[in-house]
Amino acid sequence: MAVFTKPSRTILQQIADLQVKGMMVGDHQLAEHWLQHVSYYRLSIYWLPFELPKGTPGPRFHAGTQFETAASLYEFDRRLRLLIMDAIERIEVALRGSWAYELAHSGGPHAYLDASIYSDRTYFHQNFAKLARDVGDSKETFIRHYRDIYDTPVMPPVWMVAEIMSLGQLSRWFSLIKKPSLRNAISKPFGLHESVLVPFVKHLATVRNTCAHHGRLWNRKFLLQFKIPTQPIDLAQSLDSNHSSPGPLYNSLVMMIFLMRAVNPGSSWSGRLKTLLASHPTGDLKSMGFPSNWQSRPLWK
Repeated sequence: MAVFTKPSRTILQQIADLQVKGMMVGDHQLAEHWLQHVSYYRLSIYWLPFELPKGTPGPRFHAGTQFETAASLYEFDRRLRLLIMDAIERIEVALRGSWAYELAHSGGPHAYLDASIYSDRTYFHQNFAKLARDVGDSKETFIRHYRDIYDTPVMPPVWMVAEIMSLGQLSRWFSLIKKPSLRNAISKPFGLHESVLVPFVKHLATVRNTCAHHGRLWNRKFLLQFKIPTQPIDLAQSLDSNHSSPGPLYNSLVMMIFLMRAVNPGSSWSGRLKTLLASHPTGDLKSMGFPSNWQSRPLWK
């Protein structure tokens, strides 16, 4: 095991180090601002694509690499995260509602507590234990109101607990339902078969967590992938079926466009996404998995 010996450096030393490595810093004041308020370490992932392979003699960066380009790429990624979170919010809220509605109408307000409707009772009890802790810790007015008035059942009805679940929790409860018919009833408002929606919701939870923790998104490869559907045809023709796991962001964005059309038909989200993509600092979307003909595919028109 090696010993970590890298020293701490001032912002001015960081700028000087970048220049020694071959990066052009045209506006020192602007660079100082970025390094002060974003940090060298966080920005470093955004200039990584401009670095030459390790072991290459001479400067670290390709000739002409500018600090401003890396900063612009960071800003592009930040705006992409915010836009994706906007879509995920709409999709997540709609999924909570559909999950709660179908369970309530299939077995009553507390149907989610029936262990027999799940494919694995061990996982059900693990999920329930987590949810019970969250209900117990919740300061939400509607949860306190239920506890103040009712003592049986101890847990609130499904439409209440749906409102305090994370997307990750919701995906686990959804995927654990035993009957495909019930999973399909939950999926129907989204225009997808349950075999497509269930794994996509799991994937979407990982995308959401990346956004929520301000993680790099634009060229990230996601290990948890989802089934590429063959129907509806406009969705199938817009997706890229050539990607394997880990996969880039392109297919996730296509699925979000499709789902946003289902849950918010009048939304301008896809148009805002296309506008943002056009502002990419280098114009190269390959690192996000975009095929060369993406703009001619149905959902992008």
